[in-house]
Amino acid sequence: MKPAPIKPTVSFSAFECIDLRVGTITAVQDVPQSKKLQRLIVSFGDHTRVILAGIKKERSNPQELEGRRALFIVNLEPRPMAGEVSEGMLVDAGYSDGITPVLLIPESPVPDGTRAS
Repeated sequence: MKPAPIKPTVSFSAFECIDLRVGTITAVQDVPQSKKLQRLIVSFGDHTRVILAGIKKERSNPQELEGRRALFIVNLEPRPMAGEVSEGMLVDAGYSDGITPVLLIPESPVPDGTRAS
């Protein structure tokens, strides 16, 4: 794989606006009105959120993600998708480069809701 060109520079203050947090995927459910979306129920320690992710075609068994930790963007505007609302975004690596995506996970266990910086 040849890495894609780096996107244009953004200010540090723009980057600081993004709230990345560790969450545990407690359930993976089908979104019947979509060919690619799965509904992730994610624990962030003090609350849970529904986050829709386009992973249905990427994994033969999306339920294998239950119990796994990953990084999520939690301060995006809620987004209607396939008749449901997503309350954040799963952060993974590979999709944009045509590689089977992988979760970005903490190196060691940290509490749900821990911020990435």
